[in-house]
Amino acid sequence: MAPIPKGSTIAVTGSAGFIGGWVVKKLLDKGYRVRACVRDVDDEKKTSFLKAMPGYATRRLTLHTADLDSPGCFDNIFQGCQGVAHLSHVSTYDDESYVSGVCDHIIESVNKSGSVNRVVVTSSIAAVISEQDIQELVRRPVLFEGRYPDEQNPKRTAARGQGYSIGKMIAERAFADAAEQSGRWDAITCCPGDNVGPILSPHHKTRGPWQHHIETMLLGEYTQNVVGAYRAWYTVDVRDVAEAHIRMLEQDGLENGQRFIAWSTETRDVEDICASIDRLLPELGFAGATLVDPLPDSIKAREAEFRAVWNGCELRNDRIKGALGMDFRSLDVSIRDCVESLLTIGSVTPVLRPGCSIQA
Repeated sequence: MAPIPKGSTIAVTGSAGFIGGWVVKKLLDKGYRVRACVRDVDDEKKTSFLKAMPGYATRRLTLHTADLDSPGCFDNIFQGCQGVAHLSHVSTYDDESYVSGVCDHIIESVNKSGSVNRVVVTSSIAAVISEQDIQELVRRPVLFEGRYPDEQNPKRTAARGQGYSIGKMIAERAFADAAEQSGRWDAITCCPGDNVGPILSPHHKTRGPWQHHIETMLLGEYTQNVVGAYRAWYTVDVRDVAEAHIRMLEQDGLENGQRFIAWSTETRDVEDICASIDRLLPELGFAGATLVDPLPDSIKAREAEFRAVWNGCELRNDRIKGALGMDFRSLDVSIRDCVESLLTIGSVTPVLRPGCSIQA
C-alpha cells in the first residue's frame, strides 16, 4: 500500500499517553492534521497538555472521546483519515478473547473508513523477548524482529504473567491478517523498548514504568527492576519511538505485516541508572537513593542467573535503521531530559544533599 500523504489527517489512539502524546506533538510539528483519541475529552488531568498544543487553537488538532471497549467508537473519527497510529492499551491483557474483540472492532472502523491506507500498531519488546522459561534466551539470545517468544510452552499463560506479551502478539497478527484480507490498507508493527525521556504532562510520571522508576529514584528509594527479573534496561527515548511511528506511516516500500523494534540497543543496570542522575546533573545536588529489593525469595536466589542470561543477549536494531533511517538518542540524554521534565512538569521534589535546593 501507499504511504500516507504529507500533511494528511492522522488518527492517534491513546493520545493522552506517554508515547501517544509525543506522536501527536511530532505529527503537528511536521504539518499533519491530527485527531487525538482519548477515553474522556473532559478529563483535564489527562488532556490539558494536548489542548495546550498550538494546533488545538486552529483545530488542526482535534480531540475525540473514544472508549476502546465500545464497538464503533472510532467509526466517525477514522472517516477521512489517511493513517492511524494505534497506541492505546486495552483495559486488561488477561483475557485473550477480550483483546481479540477490541482489535476486531478497531479493524472494522478502519475498514468502514474507506480512506485509511496505513495503520501503525504499537506492540512491545515483550512480544519479542518475554519468555516463561528464561533458558529460551540462552538458546536464542539474538533479540531482533524475527524473534518471537516460545509460544509452545504450556506455562505461557496470563496467569503466569505472560498476558501482556500474549495480548501484544494477538494485536500484531490481527491487524496484519485483516489488512491482507482487505487489500486496501496495510499494518506495520512497532515494538518499542523501555521508554525513557521527558514527560509532557504530570500524569505521565506514573503512567509508564520507566519514567516512574526514575521518579522513585529522585524521591529517595527505588526497586531492582520493574520487570521483576533483574533485567538491565533495554532503552529507547520516547521521542525516538514517536519519530519511528511517523516514519512507518510515511515510508514507501514497507510491506504489510512488517515488524520493527525501536530501541537504541544501549543497556544499563538499574543501579547505574540511579547513579547517572548525579553524574549527568551534578548541579542539582541529588543525594542518591536507597535500593530496595521486594522480589520473592525464589527470584532473589536466581539473581546471578538472571543477570547472566540477560547480559548474554545481543540486541539488534539493524532493520529499523536501514529501512527508516532511524538514529537513536543516547540513554544519558534520555535520563537527563526525563529528570528535568519530572522536576518542572511533574513537580517532583527530589532528595538533595544538604545546602542544595531547586532553583525557583
